[in-house]
Amino acid sequence: MKLQNGHIIIPAAIFESILQEEEQIRYVYYPDRKHYLFAAKSKTYFEKLHETKWTTLKNKNPQGDKSLYVREVLIDFDLDETDRELVHEIKNSGIILIHFT
Repeated sequence: MKLQNGHIIIPAAIFESILQEEEQIRYVYYPDRKHYLFAAKSKTYFEKLHETKWTTLKNKNPQGDKSLYVREVLIDFDLDETDRELVHEIKNSGIILIHFT
């Protein structure tokens, strides 16, 4: 995954296998750890564990990559907006964790 123009670019393979092709996701940002977590909206346990918001993914290209708008979080928490590869973890539960370091 990478950050590009204020968007997290989610490769088609992750969208298909982890997010199970769901266009809507739930997300939360923890500023003390600089962790951005998101999961498919159907993962109701994620909403119960965290105080989440939801949004819709956008199509990035014909190959099936998706984009997730995060510029608001970057600005609000004074995070680096430079386009780059992102350190991330995919949990067994289907939660994706991005490390904004």
